[in-house]
Amino acid sequence: MDLFEKCRKFTAAKEVMASGCYPYFHRVESGQDPEVIVEGKKMIMMGSNNYLGLTSNWKLKAASIRATQKYGVGCVGSRFLNGTLDIHEELEERLADFVGKEKALLFSTGMQANLGAISALVGKNDVVITDKYDHASIIDGCRLSFGKMVRFRHNDMDDLNRVLKSVDKDKGKLIVIDGIFSMEGDIADLPSIVKLAKEYRARIMVDDAHALGVLGPQGRGTPFHFGLEDEVDIIMGTFSKSLASVGGFIAASEDVIHYLKHNSRALIFSASAPPSNVASVMAALEIIKKDKRRISRLWRNTGKMMKGLKQLGFDTGTSRTPIIPIVVGEDLKAFQMWRMLFDRGIFTTPVVAPAVPPGRALIRVSNMATHTSRQLNYVLTVFGEVGQALGIIKPPPVRVSRDFRRGWRMRKRLMVINLKNFKNWMGDIWKSRRWSRWKH
Repeated sequence: MDLFEKCRKFTAAKEVMASGCYPYFHRVESGQDPEVIVEGKKMIMMGSNNYLGLTSNWKLKAASIRATQKYGVGCVGSRFLNGTLDIHEELEERLADFVGKEKALLFSTGMQANLGAISALVGKNDVVITDKYDHASIIDGCRLSFGKMVRFRHNDMDDLNRVLKSVDKDKGKLIVIDGIFSMEGDIADLPSIVKLAKEYRARIMVDDAHALGVLGPQGRGTPFHFGLEDEVDIIMGTFSKSLASVGGFIAASEDVIHYLKHNSRALIFSASAPPSNVASVMAALEIIKKDKRRISRLWRNTGKMMKGLKQLGFDTGTSRTPIIPIVVGEDLKAFQMWRMLFDRGIFTTPVVAPAVPPGRALIRVSNMATHTSRQLNYVLTVFGEVGQALGIIKPPPVRVSRDFRRGWRMRKRLMVINLKNFKNWMGDIWKSRRWSRWKH
């Protein structure tokens, strides 16, 4: 059998392309700002993870340029060999302090951070326990490990308790969860997870990719949001969301980081992050720590969108964060909704299986601190019109004025009077007809 036979048989994407509703790989021709240029058309960006709006910040640009002028455009080697710069180590110290851990370790991407940490730490006699809605990088990291992966129902603590109870007491146990779940926008029940982890002697790893810069004081993440920073063993974070760059890191105790430095294949066999990326992340960290208003604006815009979408009648699931899912149901309807929004100048992200369970296709809306009220008002208006056109939400009830209601009550009374007169008139006719037949 030809290895490429599966490629020839893969027609699902081409069928969606032919329908005109293909939502992926559209060319963006500007920066990731609240308004972007997509294939020559100005659009409002509602599908970016640029939560704090820092991708075009002049301080980040200046830091990136200075680092490029000093170090060049790349390291052409892994951290293990010739690719460790002084600014790599400086950023690691700042990140460890930011998330409240002893040490941190940089990876070239967030995906590699999860792959590298989980696959190195979980051995053949260990069990890794994951939420069913965990990010794909967590799942792939578990598959690369030699341990056994067990999953529990999304944010279901009774099911997590069942899973932990079923694991052999002598096995090492690692619970890996998202702080903020990337598609549903809800927050992990970390207090309950910590309680169960202590009971069953399990370690906890939190993927805070979408929570850094969003949750907790100064945007320090999910553990700080709950006041449990000392109860979580490992923090994973990315630079491609609030930190406006690309890369990732693992923060933990000094022993864990030392072990990963010498056993993580994703670290040892990958080129290190370019100097420009590292410098821009350091600049972003400083802004996040000093500019409290930026996070406040993000939550103000989130509240406005959440309230508006719920008032329109959309199902937004259990989200409590800047990630707001608009649950549509069918994959085709999600693609249709995306197309209608796209044609009206709104860039969103349709999400279908396997990223979400079958039958739970959704439109993912993500907010930025830099969105204006005018932009969000337009987005809500268009969402309402598109949702009604597709039958996802019902049209708003017609509001009747007081004068109209008063007039209607008067007409109703007149109708009752006229109906009585009509009955009397018909009765007279009936009697006259009966009298007429009796005479003849």
